[in-house]
This record gives sequence, C-alpha cells and structure tokens, in this order.
Amino acid sequence: MSYPASDFADMIDADALRAKLTNLTAGYDGLGTDIKVRAAALAELKAAMRAGREVAQGHLNREGGGLACARRLSHLQDELIRVIYDFALAHVYRITNPSTAERMAVVAVGGYGRGTLAPGSDVDLLFLLPYKQTPWGEQVVEYILYMLWDLGLKVGHATRNLEECIRLSRSDMTIRTAVLEARFIWGEETLFRELQTKFDTEVVAGTSSDFIAAKLAERDERHKRQGMSRYLVEPNIKEGKGGLRDLNTLFWIAKYHYRVRRQSELVSKGVLSRAEYNLFVKCEDFLWAVRCHLHYLTGRPEERLSFDVQREIAIRLGYTQHPGLKDVERFMKHYFLVAKDVGDLTRILCSALEAQHVKSPHGNGFTGLMLRLKGPRGPSAQPIREAPGFVVENGRINAASDMVFKEDPVNLIRVFQVADRLDYILHPELMQLIHRSLSLINVALRDNPEANRLFLSILTSRSQPEATLRAMNEAGVLGRFVPDFGKVVAMMQFNMYHHYTVDEHLLRSIGVLAEIERGGAEGENPLATQLIKSIQNRRVLYVAMFLHDIAKGRPEDHSIAGAKIARKVCPRLGLSAAETETVAWLIEHHLDMSTYAQSRDLSDRKTIDDFAQIVQSLERLKLLLILTVADIRAVGPGVFNGWKGQLLRTLYYECEPHLTGGHSQLSRKEVVIDAKERLLDKLTHWTTAERQSYVGRHYPAYWMRAEIDRAVAHAELIRRADRKNDKFAAEVRTHAFEGVTEITVLAPDHPRLLSSIAGACFVTGANIVDAQIDTTTDGFALDSIFVSRELPDDADERRRGERITDLILKTLRGETPLPDHIAKKANMKGRMKAFRVAAEVLVNNSWSDSYTVVEVSGLDRPGLLYELTRAIAGLNLNIASAHISTFGERVVDVFYVTDLTGQKISNISRQETIRERLTEAVEGKPEPTPATST
Repeated sequence: MSYPASDFADMIDADALRAKLTNLTAGYDGLGTDIKVRAAALAELKAAMRAGREVAQGHLNREGGGLACARRLSHLQDELIRVIYDFALAHVYRITNPSTAERMAVVAVGGYGRGTLAPGSDVDLLFLLPYKQTPWGEQVVEYILYMLWDLGLKVGHATRNLEECIRLSRSDMTIRTAVLEARFIWGEETLFRELQTKFDTEVVAGTSSDFIAAKLAERDERHKRQGMSRYLVEPNIKEGKGGLRDLNTLFWIAKYHYRVRRQSELVSKGVLSRAEYNLFVKCEDFLWAVRCHLHYLTGRPEERLSFDVQREIAIRLGYTQHPGLKDVERFMKHYFLVAKDVGDLTRILCSALEAQHVKSPHGNGFTGLMLRLKGPRGPSAQPIREAPGFVVENGRINAASDMVFKEDPVNLIRVFQVADRLDYILHPELMQLIHRSLSLINVALRDNPEANRLFLSILTSRSQPEATLRAMNEAGVLGRFVPDFGKVVAMMQFNMYHHYTVDEHLLRSIGVLAEIERGGAEGENPLATQLIKSIQNRRVLYVAMFLHDIAKGRPEDHSIAGAKIARKVCPRLGLSAAETETVAWLIEHHLDMSTYAQSRDLSDRKTIDDFAQIVQSLERLKLLLILTVADIRAVGPGVFNGWKGQLLRTLYYECEPHLTGGHSQLSRKEVVIDAKERLLDKLTHWTTAERQSYVGRHYPAYWMRAEIDRAVAHAELIRRADRKNDKFAAEVRTHAFEGVTEITVLAPDHPRLLSSIAGACFVTGANIVDAQIDTTTDGFALDSIFVSRELPDDADERRRGERITDLILKTLRGETPLPDHIAKKANMKGRMKAFRVAAEVLVNNSWSDSYTVVEVSGLDRPGLLYELTRAIAGLNLNIASAHISTFGERVVDVFYVTDLTGQKISNISRQETIRERLTEAVEGKPEPTPATST
C-alpha cells in the first residue's frame, strides 16, 4: 500500500528545517563545526522530531490507521536523516570536488527498509560506499550517527562497500534479508541501484529454495521461543505466532522468489487473489495499529501485549463491552482472529510456491522447500480406497477434483476422519479448497447422521484427536460444524489463570485426555491413568471434555449453560439419552472436584459427605476425576502440580467408600480411640508413661484427621522439644511427588501465631498452599504449613525449608520485627494492577459440623494471607485449618474457624463483622487500632 506525499505534508517541513539549520551557521562563516552550532541544530531537530511524532499519534488516535502511522513515522525519519546528511555535507565536511571514492548512499534496511517504523523501533541503516572507506566517508557517517543517537534513537548500522555487501549476503542469511528489503533514502542513488542489480543477479538468482528453507526454519525456531501457540493470552505482537514477523516472513519469501517490490504485485503474479491481498493488508494494518499504540502507551519499544496494557489499548481502538464479553476480551478476540488469518495466508503462499514447483520442477530447484512440502505432485498420487474423491501424495491427502465437496458435503468431515485414521497430513491445496467450501457446512450437513458419526470418530480417536481437531479449527470447519464452538474461537478470558484462548484450551484438554489414555502421563497423573482403563464409556468423557467450556463468554454461568448446550449437541452426535445426561452432568459439575479439593478441609467428614452427595455414583466419580485433571493440565504450563494432584487423589479415595458402601460409620469416639491405638503401636521405643502422657496432650479434633505417619513425626518433634525444654521447635519434611514442603511449627499458642508464620513465609518468598492448625491440652500450638516446592533436589529444598523455619522461629521469639519486612516487600505486582476483582467474604455454617467456614476471595497481592490471618486473630477467632488457592490474579482462601470457646460463629451480627473486617483486609484497608483508655 502506498501513500501520497500529501498525506505526510503535516509531518515535517524539511526545507524549512534545512533553512533554520543553515541560518545557525551565519555567524560562523557557514560552518557548522562549532559545538554551539551543533547544539542548536540538535535542538531544532529534536523539536521537529517531537512535533512530527505528535502529529502521527494524533492521526492514529483519530483515524486508527496502523500502517499509515508506521509510514508517517518512517517518512519523518527519512526527512530527518536527509536534513542531517545535507547539513553535514554543506556545513561540516564540505567537499568541492569529490573523487569517485567520495560518494555514499544512505540506505534503510530491516523493517525501516519496508518504509514502516513504530514509535520505539530501531532505525537500521546501511551506509553504502563504492569502494573502501575514506576519511571523508568515515567522518560523515560518524556525524550522522552521533546526531541520531543524541536524538534518542536506537540505531543499527553498518558501513560497507558494494563488494562487501554482495559477499556477506551470500554467506549470511540475516544480511541477505536486510539487503533484500533495502530502500534508498539519500545520497548517491546510482550506487544503490547498482547494489540492487548485483544483488538480484549474483545473490538471489537460483537460490530461492535455500532462502525459503532458512526463513521457515527461522520462523519455527522463533515460534518455539515465543510459545508454539498463536493463542497465548499475552502474545508478542512482533515475534509471536501470527504476529508481524510472520507477515514479514511471508513477504520476504514472496519478494525473494517472485522478485516483486510491493505486496500488491503478488496479485498480478497469481499468488494471492484480490481478496487474499486485501486480507494481508487488513491484518498488517491492524497489527501495526496495536503496535504503535503499544509503543506510545508504554513509552518504550514494548512488543508484548501484556494484561496491564490490553484494556487501555482496547479503549484506544474503540472496543466496547457486550453482554458476556468485556471490551478487552472483544479486542483480544479480534487480535487472535487476525493471527489465525496470518496462518491462513501462510498456507496459501506455501501452496502457491509448491504449485509453481510442480509446473517447473527443473526451474529454480525447490528440493527440500520446507518440512511440510516433501515432494512434487504427479504420477505418485494414489487414490484412497476408503475415501473416493481423495488421493494421497507423499503422505499428504489431497482432492482428486475441485468438485469433491460440492458433490458430497459430508466429505468436509470425512477427509479429516480419513487423515486421522490413516495418519496423513492435509495438502495445502486441499486446505485452500476446504476454506473455499465452508459455505457448504449448513443445517443439513450438521444434522447429517453420517457426518456426525464421522465427527464423533475424530473426537474419540485413539490416535491424535487434538491434532485433527486443530486442523479442523484452522480450516474453519470445526466452528461451522459445531456453531457453539465457533462462538469461542479466538475468545480470550481477561485473567492471569488461563494461558490460552477458550478454543485452544478445549483442544489442548482433548490432547491431555488422549495422553492420559495412552499412559503417557502415568508418572504425573497415576490415578487418572489407572481409572481411565476401567471406565465404562470413554466417549462420554471425550464429548464432555470437548464441550466443558463451550459456553464461556455468555452472561450466565458457563457450567449450567454448557450443560444446556450438551443436551442439544449430544443427541445430534448420536449419543443416547443416558449418555447425554452423563455428559451434561459432567459439564455442569466440571469445577466441583477442583473446588472441593483445593478449598475444603478433606479431613472433615462433612466435606466428603457433601461431595459424595453431588457425585452419587462411582462411575461419575472416576469420570469427574479424569476430566478435572485434564482440564487443569490444559490451562497452561505449571498450573497443574503435585500438590493439586495429591488433593484430588485424597478427595477421590475419601469419597470412594461412600459410593461403594464400604464407608465405615464409626462414631467420633471410636475414631479417636483407633487413631490413638495406631500411634501407640508406632511408639514402642517410648516408655509406657511417655506414651500415655502424650496421647492425652491432643484434643479429639487432632485424632480425627491426623494421618499416622504425620502423627508419628509430630510426636517425635514434641518429645525432642520437651527433652530440651524448648518452647519453640520446627521440622521440615519434603514431599517431591506432591510438589510441596511441609513445615511443622511447635510454639506456645497465641491468637496471632498463624499470622506470624504467614508473614515470615511471605518475607522469605515461600508460597503457602495449605495449613493445619492444632492446639494441645497444655497450651501449645502445632501448626503444619505446606509451601510450594521450588528446588528439584531434596537436600537443597530441605535447606530452603530450614531457612524459612529459622525466620519463623526468630519471629515467634520476637527477634525479628516482621511488620517492617512486610511493608518493604508488599508492593502490588505490575500485571496485577490491570485487574479488578471484587472482594467477597462468605461465612458458612453448613460446610462443617464442627467449624464455621469463612471463604475469602478477591485480588491476590503480596502479603494478603498475612493480613487476613492478622484480621482473623483480631476478631478473636481460632483457625483450625486454612486452604489457599490462587487462580491467576484471583485468590480464594478458606479458613475453618471457631470462637475462643471452640464453638461455631452463629451470631448474625458477629458474622457480619467478620465479613466487613475481612473485606477491608482484602482491599488493603488498615486494621483498626484498638481504643485506649485515658
């Protein structure tokens, strides 16, 4: 796309600027060498650059054209360089009769060579000489560079003669790409034209195969660094998949192979249709608009579209909120759809390149063009017996004729099923034909029994269902065949928990599920791997997995709305009424197991009773466990960990006997007696007096939930402390598989004990995920704190735990003033500031028979657990257990509490006080100071 010079008339008046600089030399005999003249000239240049950038930003804000902004900034930069060059030659390094060696062309390369610049872009320059460098040339280059640096610009530069440019272009692909995009700015234009001619004849000719392979390899490596998915919710707009660099790569390849100077020439070459070219321009314009806004907003060359800037850019681009979707979510959905279009354009170009290779196989030699273009079409094409109308060529499936989908639209689904079953990939030409045939996917095809049977076969495939479904999604088939899925394509959720768009998450969850079924996740998910072998109906699991988040972005609860969608979609796919009901139930309750496991006390019998009442059958429990594991693992790297896995396994094993009739109905008294006897059996090396004395030191609540191994460790810790007459003691135990480290602290009981421990953990950077608090009959507290593991080696992690316990004990002994440390560290993280999460406090007496359960949710921030536990202590409440869960920027902390007499909080007025005070703590309001008497 070209812009008339008149479009840039308001950017800078170069002639007037030249005149101003010349006038500065009037008192110096026309010379600009004096330092005062240089300083004044620099001030004029800065003013012109600042004014021009403000004009460009004004146009961007009013008109929204991204490419126009980038070209305006490039034009501004061109004119500044021309003015500096002319000033250097006329007033600083005058030369009246230049020799043939004293010539120079100033050339833009890289992105600047394309005539586009973002506000924070580097300015890449080539100073082109005819022969070797001369003192005059060296001085001029140095003057220009220092002026540009003093203007605050980041300049990439090289000074080379013609022969060096050609020689280096042959051996270095980066330099070759830079010269490919070279654009004349100022100086000796004939010198630049000579470079272009030599580059075409001596470098480019006959080497397109090597160049294309190198550029595609570069692209693949870049995608690996940035994250292979184009649907990461904080994308890199320049380097990420589907970003500007991918568009650049497309044009580099096209420019190199087809020898075009402008993108529009690809239409006349038959590479792109007019509509595809318009799509190219539309994508480029949108990405440039986002990039320019991003640079202006941050004041730096920021390329990552992070959460803290997404909302502001959405507003600048004019996006508004719709029911179920925030303004920022609508903006990001548009971004991801553009990224998908960039992928489509890549496939179109690859297809065109291969088609040309077929027509002239002995021409430019496209051998090994790229990994996915493995060989020519021709006599090697073999018909596929199971799928008339399709052929296979070198492991890639293609259409035998362009009418294959018009003749039978079911082929739009069948082709993917065949590719999955026979392990073929789809030819780029076939993908183009599919894309052009999408209008054939209508109500009749969606209701076609054979089409639905084929789709269900793909979804429940035992080979690679994720890859096949992703290919369907990339081709646009999946969203049309399942319209509710189409609504979540490219949809992001504006939070820090989900790493991918909704459709990408759903596809990845199918991939995780298939991996579990193949046994590939046995080390990480042993229970899910074991259970999936025994489930009675695997297709209900796969269908539920595919649909579990399909109602995201709607005003109503997505679990309930998703169950409604499932009741419509499942019969269409051929599921029975019973299967449909199971799928709907799994979707409606797909968050329940995670919620109970992470936010409830699993040692409290009421928790297990309540969860068993929801599940009601062992088969549903198995299905829900597997679905929950796959769902969490598909959220993003590192979200699922050993601790979450342990919590889910514990909930499963505790709930299983309730559903099989094997649950023991022992009375509370019998459970306590049994727990004491099992511990005594483990302490045979103690004296009888020690054993009997010890079991009397714990209240019944301790015996109701203490696991035998942990009870033995507690007993030994307390015995050691007694023998040393030490009131404070601690022990560290590592749990590698669970991904946590357990810290047990023994100390005199005190209302603010857990708060002090939480504060010490925060200061040391330890992240508490769970806590069990017990008191002894002789006035001590026994607190077990579980912190996230950070180091792979047990010995290193134990030493880390000991450093944490050292600060905890110093804090409890009063040796370390904790509030001072907290104040220094408790600053809101930058990304967190982008989010608004309303604080909510629930006080519930129905979740436990013995405790009041307080659930606190809100925006996570450093030191929040410390503030909450301080506030709870200030409310004269005892904490029996604490369960900490974070979901990106949102935290959910659950406390099982009693009053100081060990009773539930039943007084309505006191419950309201708890809600008010804890809400203030979440919002960061200071704790009220107790009144003092005078």
